Amino acid sequence: MRVLVLGGTTEARALYGLLEARTGCFQATVSLAGATRAPVLPALDVRIGGFGGVAGLRAWLETHGIEAVIDATHPFAAQISGNAVQACTQAGVPLLRVERPGWTPGVGDDWTLVPDMQAAACALGTVPRRVLLTVGRKDLLPFATMDRHDWLLRSVDRPDSALLPPGARVLQARGPFDEAAEETLLRTERIDVIVTKNSGGMATAGKLVAARRLGVAVIMVARPVLAPAPVVPDATAAMAWLDALHDHGASTLRDV
Repeated sequence: MRVLVLGGTTEARALYGLLEARTGCFQATVSLAGATRAPVLPALDVRIGGFGGVAGLRAWLETHGIEAVIDATHPFAAQISGNAVQACTQAGVPLLRVERPGWTPGVGDDWTLVPDMQAAACALGTVPRRVLLTVGRKDLLPFATMDRHDWLLRSVDRPDSALLPPGARVLQARGPFDEAAEETLLRTERIDVIVTKNSGGMATAGKLVAARRLGVAVIMVARPVLAPAPVVPDATAAMAWLDALHDHGASTLRDV
């Protein structure tokens, strides 16, 4: 069965491993957007870059005879997820989205929930604060002219300097981040507030546990609303879905 995985996340990497062990049943291609300059690549066929919108993705699916698509992109990758829904519907290809559960505040958390990056920038207020900014290098524009705060930006790749808030220091690092290290970072940098996306998952949740322990405020940007699609929470469930499709196809061939 020819499968396309729209990847790049922790869940996608777990799925790669499952597919690598099942090459007798599945011929998988992994598609990465190219946003990360040095991505971790699986031992599968890999393509990097966009498809050219809905029409381009549909054409690629049809040209390569794709029989199933797994959307394991980031919860904030609304455009590619929307394109996948439309392209798969038009091409008649089954689609499944792997969507990790979002984070929710618990006892002791000091969270401000906001709908987008502009609202997050406004929520920082006018009083100078020491900010840990972990929203990724593509969402910095709302913060770029805010010179009243002290900024520590953490990102896998170094952002364009034109997008950095005034005086921002950059910490290049790739998760996962454990809770103890996150607590040390918050203490050492005397962080007052964390600005982050509701990405969910365990790889970067340590900062939230550390913030709770230290009484550090969190400004949490809500996920975008994605186009409707069947959803599972992890790679194991996605693999079970693929197995069911594969078995159904094999059964149909036997009946013929």
